[in-house]
Amino acid sequence: MADITRISVEEAYRKVKAGKALLVCAYNDDEQYSKMRLEGSMPLSEFDAHIASHPKEGEIIFYCA
Repeated sequence: MADITRISVEEAYRKVKAGKALLVCAYNDDEQYSKMRLEGSMPLSEFDAHIASHPKEGEIIFYCA
């Protein structure tokens, strides 16, 4: 497993906009997701549906408050 690295909001935004990363809100609760939603993110409840089509070398960025 790769090391976990903290990145800035700006770097995360660039990677998501470029299609190099998935941005996932790490809350199980969809109500909490709606409060903490960032542009381009998906709720944790949808993550499984997207991971199969995500490139193996692509990044996955999880965030929470």
